[in-house]
Order: sequence, then structure tokens, then C-alpha cells
Amino acid sequence: MAASFIPDFRLMWYLEELRRKEFVKFKELIRQEAWNRGLPPITGSEIRNVKRQGFAGLLKERYGEQQAWDLALSIFPKLNRKDLCEKAARESAIHAYRAHVKEKFSRLWCRESFTEVQGCFDQTITQEEGASLEDYFTPRAARKPHTVVLHGVPRIGKTRLLTKLMLAWSDGRLYRDRFSFVFYFCCRELKQLTATSLVGLISRERPDCIPITEIVAQPERLLFIIDSFEELCCTLSEPESELCSDWREERPVKTVLGSLLRRKILPEAALLLAVMPERPPGLQNILEHPNMQVLTGFQQSHRKQYFCCLFEDRGQALEAFSLVRDNEQLFTMCRVPLLCWMVGTCLKQELERGRDLAATCCRISSVFLSYVFNLFTPKDAHCPSQQDRDQLKALCSLAAEGMWTDTWVFGEEELGRNGIADADIPTLLDLKVFRKYSESVRAYSFIHMCLQEFYAAMFYLLDSPGGHPSPAVGCTEALLLTFLKKEKSSWVFVGSFLMGLLRESEQQKLDALFGSQRSRAVEPQLRGYLRSLTEQEDFLQQMEFPLLFYGLFEMQSDAFASQVMRGLRGVHLPIRENADLAVSAYCLKYCSNLREVCFQVSNPPAFHTLGVLTDSLQPKPWTLYIYYFTVLTFNLKIISCWTQYLCIYMVDLCVSGEIRILFEVLTSNPNLRNLTLTCTNLSHKDELVLCSTLTHPVCHIEQLNSSFSSEGCRVLSFVLLRNNKLKVLDLSGNELEEGMPALCEALGHPDCTLQHLVLANCQLTEHCAQHFSEALLRNTHLSLLDLSGNALKDEGLAVLCEALRQPTCSLQSLRLRSCSITPRGCPDLASVLTSNPNLRSLELGGNYIRDAGAALLSRALPHPQCCLSNLSLDSCQLTGACCQYVASAIASSQTLHVLDLRGNVLGPSGVMLLCAAGRHPGCSLRTLR
Repeated sequence: MAASFIPDFRLMWYLEELRRKEFVKFKELIRQEAWNRGLPPITGSEIRNVKRQGFAGLLKERYGEQQAWDLALSIFPKLNRKDLCEKAARESAIHAYRAHVKEKFSRLWCRESFTEVQGCFDQTITQEEGASLEDYFTPRAARKPHTVVLHGVPRIGKTRLLTKLMLAWSDGRLYRDRFSFVFYFCCRELKQLTATSLVGLISRERPDCIPITEIVAQPERLLFIIDSFEELCCTLSEPESELCSDWREERPVKTVLGSLLRRKILPEAALLLAVMPERPPGLQNILEHPNMQVLTGFQQSHRKQYFCCLFEDRGQALEAFSLVRDNEQLFTMCRVPLLCWMVGTCLKQELERGRDLAATCCRISSVFLSYVFNLFTPKDAHCPSQQDRDQLKALCSLAAEGMWTDTWVFGEEELGRNGIADADIPTLLDLKVFRKYSESVRAYSFIHMCLQEFYAAMFYLLDSPGGHPSPAVGCTEALLLTFLKKEKSSWVFVGSFLMGLLRESEQQKLDALFGSQRSRAVEPQLRGYLRSLTEQEDFLQQMEFPLLFYGLFEMQSDAFASQVMRGLRGVHLPIRENADLAVSAYCLKYCSNLREVCFQVSNPPAFHTLGVLTDSLQPKPWTLYIYYFTVLTFNLKIISCWTQYLCIYMVDLCVSGEIRILFEVLTSNPNLRNLTLTCTNLSHKDELVLCSTLTHPVCHIEQLNSSFSSEGCRVLSFVLLRNNKLKVLDLSGNELEEGMPALCEALGHPDCTLQHLVLANCQLTEHCAQHFSEALLRNTHLSLLDLSGNALKDEGLAVLCEALRQPTCSLQSLRLRSCSITPRGCPDLASVLTSNPNLRSLELGGNYIRDAGAALLSRALPHPQCCLSNLSLDSCQLTGACCQYVASAIASSQTLHVLDLRGNVLGPSGVMLLCAAGRHPGCSLRTLR
């Protein structure tokens, strides 16, 4: 049995387990066994008085670790120590499997196409990586058993990280005391199988050293890693009856892994699933208590480190890195290790050929074209050979077919159909155009999906892109339509690449690259078709504006951008990354007829991020936003007579005092009316700037929905006094109790003309009620007050109703949803209904009104002074017992038009009473929910 991995201290541990007489006998049997095997003898004097530690050292010195352990294992059965034999067998299996894992994943590390990157980043797991990976499976009561989902876009480094994980585990540096066995399943390999079982998948690793029965007996000591799960196209939505619970049962691979993930097989085992985002959709809801993680690739420091490693001259490396960093889209791409290598390699080659790096780095299409040009053109030549051109044309044809058929892995049939022969494969692998998809099949893929998209875009600029051997490949017009309408979610850059290649500088390089195989007639046709698309109103309704904007940004043609953009009347622009800002700023300069623009600035999905590997996806400091809104401010001056609506959503952004530039938008456009600004980290200084802007004479904002602090409310109170244009104020979702005294004092001032105040879910309590009561007694303009989601309770309601009962109170609509109101508060509400004819709408949904409260309110509705037209009592714990009172009110009220009773268990008899009342001749009800 292999034993070189067992050091002498472990042999000593086994010797310590022997009783005194057993140890004496063990020494004598060792002497005899060594003699029988013809090994150097051990004399009686050497073992007579030797202790356990000394004897273990003697054996290792005399025979070496391997033979010493083999000798010991042969003696344990003769001592009838079955327990030691079994323990040794288990440990030998574990260590043999660890050795196998180390060998296998060391080969995988070298085989994968991130070989160029690993020159700077070795296979040793870092301390930060190890800490994060250990934390995934730290025992937590709410997370048993453990399921971790590692999301990441293709080639972001998921397999690279998992390879490092397996190597760290094999060395005992990760999960040492947590998992006895870690099994790695690559779905790219497994999808070739027809039927198998879980034991079959495990045995594929190393059947001769894995004690299956013992393994499954301790499932809590197992970790299953499933990589590239999207390759199986498995939805995990099969009925439970189709799953299997027996780890020995042979079923399709999808069923076996689905049963494992849905915890039908070995439910106590830990799972780590690596998958592309949203593949399959709704994965978070399908799995049991998943720990969602996002892998976003290289940190900025990693990208800089790699450039310094790639370039021999540090000055050149920093120059190239600085240019890449200035291009937000290109810099974001370099989060992907392989694309970081590609960009760095391209710039290094450009530098070696004496070309201008700044011009290359302006657009991603320029970088990709330069990379492909250098790949197929010898250093001392001006263009590729004819053979290389033919090979390049075949690659473009293959890439286009893959885009239309959603194929990213190509077999012999696809390769042959597009003109790629077997003899071409070694060259394409050496050039790093292709990577081998699997060890078990003859299939290949482009080294990254982005490169496939780029080759596909070049296909449409050849002489005859319509003559493709596959009927699935659409024409140029179909490509643009499909891309701009986002009909294929996998198409990310192909349209932008195509539009970027229309630039004159890129056209010249394409001429050199393809020679006579392309025609310049394609370029004006594409421009004309793109221009006509944006003149079609139906198409504009379906178009994804960011995709068009990115394409125009790649083209960098001011005249063409102006022609395309001048027809736009309204756009919606989600801002997810810094690159989106620069791109939108460029295009908005040319929207001379824009009437409506909506910006939505948001963060990534609400997953945890593996921070030790990535930059934060938070936008950078506000310098980018300053640039963006400076351009926008200039543009709004041009379109001031058109723009009516601006909505800016900002979620969890850390901003600085420089947000002043953003707020200049409010004063640069006198027709701007609505502003939604949700920013949970708005500083007090920024609140001051916003309030100062809102009081500017040329600011005409009528509706404000914004984040504010209690301290900011004190400043906002001055806005209410000085800005008589502000009619609607929505501060929902902020913690504002301490700011209510100042806000309510302004609300009660004669100069305050606010009409709607929404303070839902602001963590207000009954202690705020007195401030609102005093404000309502003095305010003659406020018509709507929304205090929903605040714990006012009956005590706060009583105070509020003191003001509401006064006929001089002008409030018309009151929303008190989910305010912890009980039947004890309903007499106060009923008295308001019978004394204040101004109140027209009362919303009480989500409170504990119950039947007693509903009866009190129902008796008030027919009162001559009650003019209520809308009453909401949804989800108020009502039963059929209150229906006779409600029915009576329905039949006799002259003003009630809308009644909402949803979410209550009224029963058939109760509903019949209400319906009968609705048919009464005196009933004025129009809507009963």
C-alpha cells in the first residue's frame, strides 16, 4: 500500500495506540518480518529498551518512510488490531486520492488557456482566497446543509479558482478538518455520458483508491464541486418523482446531478456550483438555502500587476495600463483574465511595431482588430498571406454560424462546413484562436466568446456575407435588428463591433487584412440601413437604447451620430457601470429633439461578491459623474424646450460634495418638473447642495422623490418655505423621526404650498403625531398625507385625529396602511368621518381593524357630514360578522364610490350580503374589491 505520504510522527501515533504487551510483540514481529523480506536486520539490543518514538525513528532511518510503513501495516493484523488496519486503510485512501487530485489538477492548470496569465499568478491559493473559500462552509445554523453558488460570466476565472481550490485541498491547506473527500465534476466532460450513477461519477476519478461504501457513510464529510453547470442545459425543474435517491442508481447525468443539487441523494453533503449568471433562470429559488457568490475577475491591482509582468519595460507597462484604464469599457473587460492577457498582448505587439497605443485604446473594436491583424500578419509584413486570409475568412464564417445557432463549441461537421480542415487545428491552437473544449471529444471553441463575436462581425464586412453555407445565418439587416432588439441574450458585442468597424481607420485595416475578399460597398449600405431603423417609431419602441449608444460610441462619427439621434424623443438608460456614463454622455449630445430621458443607476445583483478576487462593482469617484452630467447639462440647454421629465435612480452609491455638478441639471432646464433621486449614502453636504439648488429661481421642480436624513429634513424645511413650485414631496424609506419637528413646522407655515406629502416607511412613531396635528391645523394646501408603514398605533392616531376632526383641515386623502391601528383607534376615525367633509379617501389596509372597528366605521359612512368616496380595508382581519354593518353603509351612503375589502375572509354569506346591498337603489358604490 502506498505510504510515502505517512511521516514518522503518524507511525508513532499508531504505535501509541498499542498496549504495552502489544508494543513488545510488535517490535519482535517487525524484526522477523524484516528478516523474511531480506531487509537489513534489527538486533535485539536495538529494540530491547527503545520507546515508541525512538522505534518509529529507527524504522524510518533503517528502511525509509515507505518500507517502514509497509512493515507496520503487515504487523497490525497479526496483533488482531482490526481497528488500526481499517483506520490506516482509510487514511491511505484519502492520501492516495489527494495525490491523484494534485497530479490531475496540476496538469489541468497547465493545460487551460490561462497559461499566459499564470506566469504572474501561480497556482498557490492566496491567504485572502483561502479565507473566503473557508468561510463559504463555516458551520451556521441557518445554512445546513451547505450549498454555494459561484456566479461568473464566461472565462472570468471560475475554473481557475476551482483548480486552485482542489490543489489547496490536496496539499491540506484548505478544508483540512472539514472535508475528507472533495470531488470535482466538470459538466463539459460529463455531458458526453449517457447514463451513470453518483457512484459512477465518483469512481471516474480514481476507482482503485476510493472506498465508496466508507465515503457515503459520512456524507457530511464530502464536498461536491460542479463546474460549468450551464453546459448540461438543465433547468432543475423536473418533478420530484423523476429524481433519484439511490447513489448507485444509473440515470441520465442531468437527473443524477439534479438529484444531488436538490438534495435527494446524500442530502448532508456540501455543494459548490459554478455557473454562468441566470443559468438556469431562478436558480436561487430552486436550491435550498443557497449562498450566492459573484466572481468578477481581476482586481485593478491584478490587472496592473499583469501588465507589469507582460511588458519587459515597466515604463511601457504603466503607459499601456494607464491608457486601458482611461477606457472604462476596455478596463472592465480586463477583469476577465484571458481578455486581460489579450489586451496586454495586443498593446505590446502594437508598441513593438511602432504604432500609437492611444489610438488603439480609444475603442474596443480597435483593440480587437489590432489583435487579429497582428495574429495573422507577420511582424515584417503589411498584410497576411493568401493562405492566412482564407483561414481567417473561414473563422469568420464559423463564428457567424455559431452566433445564429447559439453554438460556442464546434465539432468536425461545423468546422468542415465552414472551410476549416483538420490540418488547420494545430495552427489555430498555437495561435490561441481556438482552445480544446474537452479531452474526451474532438471539439473546439474560440478562446473567448468576445472573440467569436468579433470574428462574426468581420464576416459581415466581407465581399459576400450573404453566401453562407448554413441557412441559419441571417443577413446584415437581420443581425442589426436582432442585436438592437436584444432578441438573443448571448449577443453582447457583435453589433457594437460591427458598427465600430465602419470607422475609416478600421476600414483601411480591414482592407489590408482581407484584400480583395471584401468590398467597400458594404459600409455605406450598413450606415443607410442603421439610419433608417432609427426613423421607425415601431422599432424605437422595441430597441435597447444602450446597445445603439455603444455602437455609436464605437463609430465615433459625430455627423452620423447626429443623423441617427436627432429622431429620438425619449430614452431610458440603465447605468450599471462607469462605461455606461461616458457612452451615454457622448450620444446625448446629439439628441436635439429629446423630450424625455430616464436614467437608472444601479448596483449589481444582490449577491455577495468574492472581494478578494475582484474590484468592487461600485462606480468610481464622482469625477466620472461630473463629466457625464456636465455634458448632460450642456445638452439640456439645447433641448430645454422639450425635456419634461428626468428620473435619476441611484442605489447605494457613495458620493462626494462634487455632486453639485449633478444638481446643476435642475437649473439648466426650466421645463424639468420631476426628479427621483434615491441615494442611500447622500451626505449632509450633498443634501445642502440639493436644497440650495431647489430654491434657485430657475428651478421648476414640482415633484421630488429623494433620500434624506433627519438632519437633512431641517434644511429641506427651508425649501418648503421658499419654493412655491414644489407640490409633491416623497421621502419614503428614510429614517426621519428626528427630522419631523422641523419638517412639520415648515408644513404649517403660510408660505408652504406643498400639496402631497409621502412619508411611508420612515420609522416614525406615535411621538411624531403631535407635530403632524399642529401642522394640519395651520396648513390650507396639503391635500394628501401618506404615513403608511409607520408605527403610529392608536395613541398616535388619537392625536392626529384631533386636527383631522376640524372642518378647517383641508386634507382630502389620508393613507395609514400598516400603522398598527386596532379597533380601539376606530372611534377616533369615525368621529373624523362625521365631522370633516373635506376627507374623501381613507386607506387603512394592513391594520388590525377587525369586525368591531369595521362596524364603527360603517356606522359613520351614512352620516350627512361624511363625504368619503374611497375606503380601503384590505387585509384588516375582517370576517363575515361585519358584513351586515358594511352592507348597510353601502346601501345608504350617498358618497362612497370605492370600497376595498380584499384579503379578508368574509365567507359566501358575507359576500352575498354585500352584493345585495350593491343592488340597492340608494347605493352609489361603483367599485367593490
